[in-house]
Amino acid sequence: MPGPGTGAGGAQPGHTAHARDSHSPVPYDGAVTSTASSTDSTDTRQHQAPLEQRTAWQLRLRRFGYLAKSASSGREDVRDRLVPPYAEPSGRLWATLSVPPAAADRIARWSGWGGPLLVTLLAGVLRFWNLGSPRAVIFDETYYAKDAWALIHRGFEVNWSKNANDRILESAGNVPIPTDAAYVVHPPVGKYVIGLGELMFGFDPFGWRFMTALLGTLSVLMLCRIGRRLFRSTFLGCLAGALMAVDGLHFVMSRTALLDGVLMFFVLAAFGCLLIDRDRARAKLAAALPVDADGRAVPDAHVAENTRIGFRPWRLAAGLFLGLAIGTKWNGLYILAAFCVMAVLWDVGARRVAGARRPRTAVLRHDLGWAFLSTVPVAVVTYVVSWLGWILSPSDGTGGYYRDWATRDGRGSDWSWLFPDWWRSLWHYENQVYEFHVGLSSPHTYESNPWSWIVAGRPVSYFYESPAPGRDGCPADAGEKCAREVLALGTPMLWWLACFAVLYVLWRWLFRRDWRAGAIACGIAAGYLPWFLYQERTIFYFYAVVFLPFLCLAAAMLLGAIVGPPRSTDTRRVAGATAAGVLTLLVVWNFIYFWPIYTGTAIPIDSWRSRMWLDTWV
Repeated sequence: MPGPGTGAGGAQPGHTAHARDSHSPVPYDGAVTSTASSTDSTDTRQHQAPLEQRTAWQLRLRRFGYLAKSASSGREDVRDRLVPPYAEPSGRLWATLSVPPAAADRIARWSGWGGPLLVTLLAGVLRFWNLGSPRAVIFDETYYAKDAWALIHRGFEVNWSKNANDRILESAGNVPIPTDAAYVVHPPVGKYVIGLGELMFGFDPFGWRFMTALLGTLSVLMLCRIGRRLFRSTFLGCLAGALMAVDGLHFVMSRTALLDGVLMFFVLAAFGCLLIDRDRARAKLAAALPVDADGRAVPDAHVAENTRIGFRPWRLAAGLFLGLAIGTKWNGLYILAAFCVMAVLWDVGARRVAGARRPRTAVLRHDLGWAFLSTVPVAVVTYVVSWLGWILSPSDGTGGYYRDWATRDGRGSDWSWLFPDWWRSLWHYENQVYEFHVGLSSPHTYESNPWSWIVAGRPVSYFYESPAPGRDGCPADAGEKCAREVLALGTPMLWWLACFAVLYVLWRWLFRRDWRAGAIACGIAAGYLPWFLYQERTIFYFYAVVFLPFLCLAAAMLLGAIVGPPRSTDTRRVAGATAAGVLTLLVVWNFIYFWPIYTGTAIPIDSWRSRMWLDTWV
């Protein structure tokens, strides 16, 4: 039994025993902070079931690090398990840096926002620097930049002339907008987002790239805050954000008017909303639990099974963002399904920790219906509303593509008495788009199989020129033509590190039942695995930007584990911090090294060749 002044984890007198003090395995801190974890699905070595009570499969899995479910010790505060406290920087750090206690307190108090904002400032400077270069319509900007301009002016996409790109660049965007509706295969939300930048800054490269750069920058801020909440560590949250700030694929997508960066932003925002909702719902459960004579909350089956969480605005916000994601590209549907399942499982875990004997039944009674209503219908309504410009366009043949279908080809439909014309026309349009997507198999130079994405096997060249010496930035003494390229390639060192991080996350989830690893794995799976169903389709590596934030979270989790638990010896911590620091610096160096081919900077052809590490990158 702990003596007077000692917490359940053996804390020294004068220190508060938190959940992080009693869960020793891999608290995922950097050299600065430790991370608390809730034990409904995380690992706990103490209070395990006796050896004779474990099943044969549990005993066999012990060799892989599996830990059996733990029983409550009766001494811990369930509130710390439901909503673990945020880690605080070690006193050893401040002592080493000779920081006075008062200053250390101020730094710790402001670091929760100060650290993420500093990382975001770096990301913003990188993304907005010379944003209008190359002054050209690169890759699929030829579709989305012009579609966005038409949407914000006409409400639907139009057909442009073949020389429209040259005319737009030559006239600074002062070109007439055609009236002939165009058949497009992606919903309008992402194009409306791009159009906002054009509306503010003009119909030119800076204008149509502004919003993707802004959302790319804000996504770094979100990831820092999400990582902080997920790991309960400001350091690891900022590390995850910093890794994404220096990822080449995220960088290039933030500086290009394509839809996938917008989709990534909405997906990450939805995940963040669900994470906040998780904490708030668990806090309400914790507040409802009874306390013992020592003021510690204790599990209670009646409270856990009958407490109603009440209004959950963050779930509504998640539904809104998921609707915007689907309204950008349809693969947001898979993410909606995965996140809904994840959120319900979080509710089951919360009620189990609170003491529910039948947590699934309790969730079915109190949570499941509202979980569905606050996400799926909200997402559907958001998606339909995103088509408002097309819906309000004329149905006499001068409006959006297929807008007049119900009054023309679909006049004799069996459903015409039930659904309005615009609904039937939209349904027909969406059906045609679906058939297009599932049948798309035309070859493309830069198409790739999703098996190669995780190792950055086949990047996509968005822009390439060979300027002569003395022109377009090519040094006059180059001797031969230079190379000027914008290559959508993730920072190789980061992606190859992420390969190991994914394996580590899966191990943490399967064998240590770490809910944080499960959440990261869910984000990766939802954005990645569906593409394996369409391997015969024409698909591209840059689609992977959607699950890139979760790869960065996985990498941060792995680096935190390399640093080691805060109670490790100084030798272990120094060695771990050195190894993690070297890996992080390698990622940063790698980004700097590839900077010219991310930004379209002219370099000698030999320098370009030296950066083509794999034959498949050419």
